Order: sequence, then structure tokens, then C-alpha cells
Amino acid sequence: MAPHPERGPSLAETSARPLTRHAHEHLTLVDWPALSHLTSASHLQRAMKVTEQQVRVMQGPWSPASVARDEVLRGHEEPFYIMDLGEVARRYNTWKELMPRVQPFYAVKCNDDKLLVSTLAALGAGFDCASKAEIELVTGLGVTPDRIIFANPAKLSSHIRYAREAGVTTLTVDSDTELLKIKQHMPDAELVVRIRCDASSAQCPLGIKFGCDPLLEAPRLLKLAAVLGLNVVGISFHAGSGAGETAVYSRGIRLARALFEAGDAAGHRMSLLDLGGGFPGHHGSSIREVSQVISEALSTYFPSGGVRVIAEPGRYFAAAAYTLFTLVHAKRQLPAEGEAPPHTMYFINDGVYGSFNCVLYDHQIVTPELLQESPESPTPCSIWGPSCDGLDCVIGSCQLPPLSIGSWLVWRNMGAYTIPVASPFNGFPVPTVKPVLDYRLWVLLRDVWSSTGAVFSHSSPPPSSPADCSPSSSLSPSPSPEGWARGNDLCELPNC
Repeated sequence: MAPHPERGPSLAETSARPLTRHAHEHLTLVDWPALSHLTSASHLQRAMKVTEQQVRVMQGPWSPASVARDEVLRGHEEPFYIMDLGEVARRYNTWKELMPRVQPFYAVKCNDDKLLVSTLAALGAGFDCASKAEIELVTGLGVTPDRIIFANPAKLSSHIRYAREAGVTTLTVDSDTELLKIKQHMPDAELVVRIRCDASSAQCPLGIKFGCDPLLEAPRLLKLAAVLGLNVVGISFHAGSGAGETAVYSRGIRLARALFEAGDAAGHRMSLLDLGGGFPGHHGSSIREVSQVISEALSTYFPSGGVRVIAEPGRYFAAAAYTLFTLVHAKRQLPAEGEAPPHTMYFINDGVYGSFNCVLYDHQIVTPELLQESPESPTPCSIWGPSCDGLDCVIGSCQLPPLSIGSWLVWRNMGAYTIPVASPFNGFPVPTVKPVLDYRLWVLLRDVWSSTGAVFSHSSPPPSSPADCSPSSSLSPSPSPEGWARGNDLCELPNC
């Protein structure tokens, strides 16, 4: 169950000691205040372990594209991701600086990559799980049950029983039938009533499926829970995945305040406010505005520290951390038709049955870039996946310089709602993930990374490209999430 606010700080906070910095004569370590209390996963009850995934540690300026060029030079032909672990850590630092009162509970459904999940766990995040498998994944990495909320409002009975056995007792509900189900399988649960509070626009609206009416249904559910002898501890809402409005969080917090009072009147001990997800995660986005809206609303409606506040960010942590690289393996030239110019169809080794399922299911607009610059002018084209299905169209119409067989395309912001849904349909493999980490951040949070079970390895620097070069000053503690290090020089540490 979620710790009650009167129990004091989270386990991560109470067991932390100041981070020991490891000196290096050639580097100046940056100060990330929001991460300065982390130690070697001392907030975990047991050691975390993932598959022994190799992480390349970068020294000097670099970029995902420069690392990818190195992979291509080694003869790589399958699609792959470059995962920037530093992007994840930087965003966690930004979150804690801008919203110190709100504890992030990562939405596992967004991207269940074990290294991503274990990294967030080591940094101190909680987790929003929606199924038995997600609970099993997170607890299997050493995360304690008090850092998990079972936030699916419509749960299978067998999953509720599994959650009870795993010690996860904070559950979300939005209907009377769910209350009756929980009464039967976990009567001692700590329940959070989810209300509907939709943003005016969202990449993926969720209110059509989940969330009870805050004025009519929610008060009735609070009374019914009291009659059934169930314990409601809080209120949650979800603005919609990829919310396009910030004021919605103020509305949701205001509605929650009224329901806290209704809950108290019904005999419940209201102590938990869940702000849900909807936070942006692509390069160039910022949570500064939404953090101000949330902070002001919390000051107005929940001014005391007696209420624990959490949120369920998903794409905020995952999207920008993953860059996808795909190979052009075939093309077809279509002649001009009427006034329409000639058109080239490019076939790549990943498609809508793989990473680009996000085009269909997450309503994502994907934009290709060239791994190698071209001096030629863009021409009309379309991009298709590798399968034999005519539906497998990544982009129906775009403009790119003429590409040859063997060209590589770069796709940024591909970490959210891609990997968990991808399949090897038609025998085409799901892209592999190649994690990387900036050396300075590895030094600063060395003990945290070691707790993930990853293996840090050494290789030669990749070739340079002037287009990649820029100072790697983005390790600055500034909370502005406008991007991450760009550059080209790569160096790794031997068996760190």
C-alpha cells in the first residue's frame, strides 16, 4: 500500500545518505541537487537485477546519431534504438526540482524496458502498474510494494489476488462492481477513486473508458465503500495521455478537494492525491508551465503537508530517451500522374507492426531525418514497413532527398508506446536497444547505475561528423528540459 503521509518521508528519502562523488582529474562534475541524496540503491530492500545489458559510457561530446554511425560501420543491418540513460536521469532531476511535492510513479505500460524501469527504480521513482505481469516485472527488480499503485480501474480477479500476495494493496476503482470485486478478493485494500477530468485536447483521450463522474458517481462510490467496510484513501484523475492543456490539472485538483471532504464525511481517511499522467516527453517540450499550474493548485486546495501527492508520468521519461534507426533496404519509383510529380516508395526494416505501431495506436506523428547528410533537394516520397501487409505504411507522404539502398533514417522521440507493443510479424525482428550514458553522469551517480545490474563496457570512439558537434553542457543542473547532449566523440570505460 502507499505509505501514509504521517509515516514520514518515503523509504528512499529516509535511508539515503549524501552521494559520494568520485573525483576525476580531467572532468568537472556537475551538481544535480534533486539527485544528490541517492546512494547505491539503499532505498531498495534487495539488490536490483536486469539482464546483463551492456551500457556504453560516453566521454566528450556525442549524440545518438554518432553512436549509430559507429554501429552501422560495424555492419549492423537490423533496426535498433540508441537509449540515452542520461536523458532519463536528467528528466527525473527536472521533475524533482520543479515539483518536489509530487512523487513520480512511472506508468510501466508506456515502455517496460527493464533497464529503463530499473534505472527509474534506482533513482527513487514509484510505479503505476496495470496488470499482474507489470507488478511481477517491477517487484522482480527489487521495488517494494509500497512504491506501486495498481492503477487499472477494471482489474481481473486473478490479478487482484496476485497483487494481494505481492503486497500491493493500493488499488484504483471507478465503479461499484469494482468495489464489490475488491471486497471479495482484497477487503483490506487502500482504494483510490478515479474521477473523469479530461483535457480539452489529448494525444490519447482516456476519459471515454475510465473515470467516474466527479459530481454524481464519485460521492456515491465513497458512501458505498463505507457501507461495504472498504477503506478509500484518495482520489485520482487522468487528463489523457499527451495532454494538450495544463489548466486541466487545476480543475482535477479542485474536484479532488471537494471529494476529499466528502470522503472524510463518509468516514474514510483521505490521504492520497494522484494527478495521473499526460505530461509531455518529446525533445523540446517542457513541464515548467504544468508544474506551475500544479504547484499553485496544490497550494490553494491542499496547502498542508498532510496529503501525499503522486503522478503517473509515462512518455515524459521514455519518449526522448530512445532514438530509432532504420535501414532503407528497397525502393520503388512511381511515375508522374497528371500534375503529380514522380514519387518514390522507400521500404525500411521496421514498420507499423514493430516500433511504428505508435502511428496507429498512439496517434504519433513521426518525422524521419537522415543519418548521413545529403546535398540533394527533397523530393516526394513515402515510407513503408517491411511486412507484406499493405497497411504497413509509416508515412504516406513526405519530402526527403533521394535515398539509396543502404541509407539509414533517424527517428527521434520513439521511446513511448513503441517497444511494448511491437511484434515480429512476418518474421521481422523487433529492434534491439543499445543503451548509452554520459561519463560525467556515470561518475556522479555511479552507485545508482551499478544497482541496475547493467554491464558498462569499453570501445573505440566512433567517427566524427561536424553536424553533431556541440558543447556537452546540457549536463547542467538547469531544470529546463529542452534537450540533451549533442556531439560526436565517444569513449567508454573498461568493465566499470
